[in-house]
Amino acid sequence: MSSRFMQNRDCEFFPCHAGADPEKFNCLFCYCPLYALGDRCGGGFTYANDGIKDCSRCLFPHQAENYDRVCEKLAELIERCKKE
Repeated sequence: MSSRFMQNRDCEFFPCHAGADPEKFNCLFCYCPLYALGDRCGGGFTYANDGIKDCSRCLFPHQAENYDRVCEKLAELIERCKKE
């Protein structure tokens, strides 16, 4: 098994995004680690009327080919969180 891709087909929500291809759906980043980057996450999100970020249509972290890009964005998040 690769550490870059995994699926949990036993999950009651699999795949958790409508319209996602179950054969290619990557569960590795089940909860998006980039959410806290706001509009710099790189995904296809929207904002709900109450201002909350809505990622329900975003497949960015669930596409295996984006693994390296997610890791690059994680590095950005780590930099933002460092104590000055």
